[in-house]
Amino acid sequence: MHVFIAPLALLLERWQGYPPALLTRIGHPVMWIGSLLSWLEAKLYKDGQSPQRRKTRGMVAMLVVLLVTLAVTVAIQQILRLIPLGWVLEMLLATPFLAQKELRRAVQAVSDALRTSLDAGREAVSHIVGRDPQQLDGAGVARAAVETLAESTSDGVVAPWFWLVLLGLPGIALYKAINTADSMIGHKNARYIDYGWAAARLDDLVNLIPARLSAVLVTMACFFVPGASPSTAWQAATRDANKHRSPNSGWPEAAFAGALGFSLGGPRSYDDEVVDLPLMGQGETKLGPYHIGRALELYRMTLNVLLGVSTLLALSVAFG
Repeated sequence: MHVFIAPLALLLERWQGYPPALLTRIGHPVMWIGSLLSWLEAKLYKDGQSPQRRKTRGMVAMLVVLLVTLAVTVAIQQILRLIPLGWVLEMLLATPFLAQKELRRAVQAVSDALRTSLDAGREAVSHIVGRDPQQLDGAGVARAAVETLAESTSDGVVAPWFWLVLLGLPGIALYKAINTADSMIGHKNARYIDYGWAAARLDDLVNLIPARLSAVLVTMACFFVPGASPSTAWQAATRDANKHRSPNSGWPEAAFAGALGFSLGGPRSYDDEVVDLPLMGQGETKLGPYHIGRALELYRMTLNVLLGVSTLLALSVAFG
């Protein structure tokens, strides 16, 4: 049923998103995972621990999070498989782990704010990036928004979909647990370089295929976006992706940059530390709201291509 659930989950989440009423009343599954990670960190992380001890305790934290996630989702899946139309409920439970609608809304908010003022743009982009927005000019804010859109197309949409197709509800939930852990503790700073080692390495592993698949989907989407170049998108991805310090993030980012004729990446500031990242793509660097709009159009079409691929996959299984 995983293959049949996936396109329906994509459609529903893209149309409806996560209901605000549910967010207010019970929170979001990612928030629950985050709370468990924070509780484990408070119990396991202590100042003065040796690097090896921190690494070991970080591995224990990840093991606990994954076992809890697996136990809960497998139990739910097995119960749902025993009741009529249980697959519909499984599809509904999978949709919160996708982020199509919220990602579009958040990036559009940056574009809208940037049209108002630089300060408004910095405030809006601060909600979707980890870098210091006060160090960014208008073009930097726009590039940050496009970079986040590109990377999150992979780890916020394509990767969850991939693991949903492969392993159903447990797969998409486990992926999101790993990805959430990486965003919380997988940083290469003094506090987390050892404690977050397991989270970072696992995130690299589970995104290995989805990141490259994302570049393929972006390239395919270019055929339906005026002014976008599929050949340049793929050339940029294969040429520049491996320059990125992440083994995965460079693939969607370079594909977006090449498709739209942008240059993304370059120096950025995290916690007062300047990180000099290589450029993705060979094009325009002075981006603004108009360029964010172009990136959002490419994103929209990439989602359409993903939905088409997911639907064809389901039909091939049904009639194969």
